[in-house]
Amino acid sequence: MATQKLYAGAKLREMRNRIGLTQKDFAAKLGVSLPYLNQMENNNRPVSTTVVLALAQEFGLDVTELSSGDSERLISDMREAMADPVFADDVPPLADLRLTASNAPALARAFLSLHRAYRQTHERLASLDEALGRADARIQASPWEEVRDFFHYCDNYIDAVDRAAERFSGSGDTRMNAEAALQQIGVTLTLRDMEGLRAYDPETKVLALSHRSAPQTRLFQMLLQLALLRYGDLLEATLDFAKFQTEEARSIAKIGLANYFAGAALMPYTRFLEAAQSCRHDLELLAIRFGASIEQVAHRLSTLQRPGAKGIPFFFVRVDQAGTITKRHSATRLQFARFGGACPLWNVHRAFETPGRFLRQLAETPDGVRYISLARDVSKPGGSFGAPVRRYAISLGCEVSHADALVFADGLDVTQASAFEPIGISCRICERQHCHQRSVPPLERRLSVDTNERSVLPYRVN
Repeated sequence: MATQKLYAGAKLREMRNRIGLTQKDFAAKLGVSLPYLNQMENNNRPVSTTVVLALAQEFGLDVTELSSGDSERLISDMREAMADPVFADDVPPLADLRLTASNAPALARAFLSLHRAYRQTHERLASLDEALGRADARIQASPWEEVRDFFHYCDNYIDAVDRAAERFSGSGDTRMNAEAALQQIGVTLTLRDMEGLRAYDPETKVLALSHRSAPQTRLFQMLLQLALLRYGDLLEATLDFAKFQTEEARSIAKIGLANYFAGAALMPYTRFLEAAQSCRHDLELLAIRFGASIEQVAHRLSTLQRPGAKGIPFFFVRVDQAGTITKRHSATRLQFARFGGACPLWNVHRAFETPGRFLRQLAETPDGVRYISLARDVSKPGGSFGAPVRRYAISLGCEVSHADALVFADGLDVTQASAFEPIGISCRICERQHCHQRSVPPLERRLSVDTNERSVLPYRVN
């Protein structure tokens, strides 16, 4: 198999600007001519092995950053946006989307923002929303979407917050450290019979936690509140960098960063990565060792993307019983639908049928990439008789090339092509011609309809 050439012009320009060098000085440090560097930055030439080595030696760069980042996410997001019926007659080929994502990522993001604005306006009109008649009606991302995209394009790894949480945890007991840290800043901790999980009174400095919740949930909420009180400046600095458009988005993101700190403190990066590798990513063993829930462990595994010390690139997703994605992240080439639900052939949907059990699946996406996926239902009781129970299903997975490092891959024959089930992202951008679960036709394919025949679908995908 021929070695794939690495085109990373946008990433190379970004690194040079971050370092603060001109093209001439940057070329000199890399040992290449100015025209050669200019051609690489414009993707007219691939990044050579000599340049890759020079980046590592001269600047201590984690060279995996060159081949990772936003490109695959942008391509997936643009394909889904192009699946909108408004583009039905003008869908560009996949090759053009790849060129845009690699050569003009800022243009790709601007297009996605424009399409998102169009969708919001269309939905408002369709539902007779009065927002267009109000003075404060603006075309912009919803706060929730803006925060979701922030974490999505940060690779779900926030270095400064992650390292601060790791320093806080040290090598001691996390619960004792948290209780001591709260006491140092004058916070009184108490347990109450309450419906919510956490309540903090700034005037009395009393932090109340619900005794109805599980011990790991109480510890997580304790760490979350500690992040807000003790590490507020760090969180605010990160929020300033993100430049959110609204105060609502900034507030939601602050809670998200505090949640991130809590997870990183509960499962400190280095210790957690070493433990995960040692037990071959056994979620149950990791949950016991770090006093966390299965969902917390799965989510933490998907964030292990620290430059120079990366773990396995996992995807992580949580869906509700209607199939709506409520949490999503992928450090792999697999990207999730931004709108609507996930592919119904994915095992995450079957997890609701087998509560308390892990389901394994070997799956292949239309691009030919093969994955191993682990799914399980997650129930969150209300804490009293008659209280509603929230039910979700989570899935954790990675490319099958990492199967040897996964305990949940044992016993699966990853060498047989027939063992892999075909899955997609969403029906509108899935190119599979024969899928018994297809809900709508793919917009990039032509259809033929024969009124004298009827198969699983009332049409054929050409």
